Amino acid sequence: MLLSLRIENFALIDRLELEFSTGLNVLTGETGAGKSIILDAIDAALGGKVTSRAIRTGADRGLVEATFALDPSLAAWLTEQEIDLLDDASLVCSREMVAGQSTLRSRSRLNGVLVNKQQMEILRDRLVEITAQGQTMQLGQAANQREWLDGFGGPPLLEQRAAVSSAFIAYQQASQALEKRRHSESQRLQQLDLYQYQLRELSTASLSDADELEQLEQERQRLSHSVELQQQSYQAYQALYQNDAGEPACADLLGNAEVILNDMLRYDPELQPVLDLVTDALAQIQEAGRQINAYGESVETDPQRLQDVEDRIAELKQICRKYGPTLADAIAFQQRVQSELEALTGGGLSLEELEQTYQERRTALVTVCAQLTELRQVAARELEDRLIRELKPLAMEKVQFQVQIAPIAPTANGADQITFLFSPNPGEPLQPLNETASGGEMSRFLLAIKACFSQVDLIGTLVFDEIDVGVSGRVTQAIAEKLYQLSQQHQVLCVTHQPIVAAMADYHFHVDKQAIAEPVVATKNGKRSQSKGKTATDAAIDTNTETTAVDLITSEADLEAIRTVVRVTTLDPNQRREELAQLAGGRSAQEAIAFADSLLAQAADLRQTPATTTIAPVETVTPAEVNSKSKTRSTSTRAKASRSQAPKKA
Repeated sequence: MLLSLRIENFALIDRLELEFSTGLNVLTGETGAGKSIILDAIDAALGGKVTSRAIRTGADRGLVEATFALDPSLAAWLTEQEIDLLDDASLVCSREMVAGQSTLRSRSRLNGVLVNKQQMEILRDRLVEITAQGQTMQLGQAANQREWLDGFGGPPLLEQRAAVSSAFIAYQQASQALEKRRHSESQRLQQLDLYQYQLRELSTASLSDADELEQLEQERQRLSHSVELQQQSYQAYQALYQNDAGEPACADLLGNAEVILNDMLRYDPELQPVLDLVTDALAQIQEAGRQINAYGESVETDPQRLQDVEDRIAELKQICRKYGPTLADAIAFQQRVQSELEALTGGGLSLEELEQTYQERRTALVTVCAQLTELRQVAARELEDRLIRELKPLAMEKVQFQVQIAPIAPTANGADQITFLFSPNPGEPLQPLNETASGGEMSRFLLAIKACFSQVDLIGTLVFDEIDVGVSGRVTQAIAEKLYQLSQQHQVLCVTHQPIVAAMADYHFHVDKQAIAEPVVATKNGKRSQSKGKTATDAAIDTNTETTAVDLITSEADLEAIRTVVRVTTLDPNQRREELAQLAGGRSAQEAIAFADSLLAQAADLRQTPATTTIAPVETVTPAEVNSKSKTRSTSTRAKASRSQAPKKA
């Protein structure tokens, strides 16, 4: 249930705070007074779409804040979302809007915690259902009719539709795979031959090491110059360790130096570090000589190995030219070809296997669609009975209604074409709702739909924006009674221009526009003073600022300072009489007031009628007729009407 609404700088509203109660809350006022702005603010607080025009002209930011009563299921949901609960067991939904140069930025919060759009959409469906002007046009849309029927069927039907959606996705995947294979079989076979040839060639090459070509090049160089390597290794050995030419080798020279340093060490111990270096160098030279000698002895000429290496190098270079340019690229290409080859063969599935999978999934889809159809047929019969019961009190006693379920090709929503058939008059055949219903009948049909869903939905607040448009007289009375009956199970907010509907309200709000003077008025001493929030008339007679009507500046600058704002007043019993009289009109004020008294008295009588009793249509009379009848109405009846509304501050 919506407890309160706070609005700042939203459309024409500068600042507004409203408190709502259980039952039927009605908002009335002249056309264009701003009633729908209040409903738009509720929608915005729950994540509805807003534009930069939503922020009041001259302001750079706006705020809407709606406070709802918290029930256990909502409290559990908030806990799941890791949102702290407030001490007063309420839920505060706020939306802050900030205007940029060409865009609007907004942030939604729940109990002060930032939330995303998806969270707000989930919460909105559990808190409020808004029926706006023009929504009757949606009644004729087949998609909406299907959604209403499925929603009326409840969780079992919705779960079955989810199963249908999953089965349809699986069926589509199998169908697409099969069609792709069928339409591209020739190209597939050609591509398959190419990939098989490439993979065979690459597999024969036994590619495994990306550095193999470089290693083979090095081996070829060694095998090609084996004789030179043997000769040069022997020369290096002689220079390092043992020279057969009679010249001293490096090791001999270092040995002589070591002997000399040992002699010198007897006279100067500081030469020890030098001796150590020479000794280490001698050991390294000797080791190098032994290793180079062993290398030279290991080098052999191997013409066959050289030929094998050259053949392998040629093979790898050919592979690189076709699939490279590098050996690493060729190895990566081989892996891609392997993957493409598996894809072309259907991941291991043949054409026959794909056809079998397609048939199996199609059969599964048909089965779950048939189960969904059965559930829809059950829900359709129940909806027909309940909707007719709801329509009859709305001055449609002879109405016929039927949910037609016709077979169609399976889709994600089932294999049913849902059509609402409607006949408001006896003897007339059933026809699609959008082809036969008038505007007034569509309004009543929409209200009846909402009444049906109110018995299965857990939504606490129902909002109606001029649901009674296009109807009058006895039909208006029936709509008023239906709204009141709905308010016994849900909180109802209703915008209306009909006095009969307004008279049924438990709480009545009057909405109007006022011109207020922003701070641009002058005083007698020539100074400017501020009168923000005052109407133009109030500013003219405000004695505190010593301003008179003559002192008001009438220049263009002062005209810009007059702003229009929306104001809402909660009406007490006397104010309600006057408001209903204004809505009803009449040839004189006395007739209008008498008509308002009559409406309030009728409303008081209807409230005392048990909910299970069928309420007979109330005779609608004109203000002039009421004026004559009101002279004989008892005083107690008037008192009963005056007690139907207690004053409440907005």
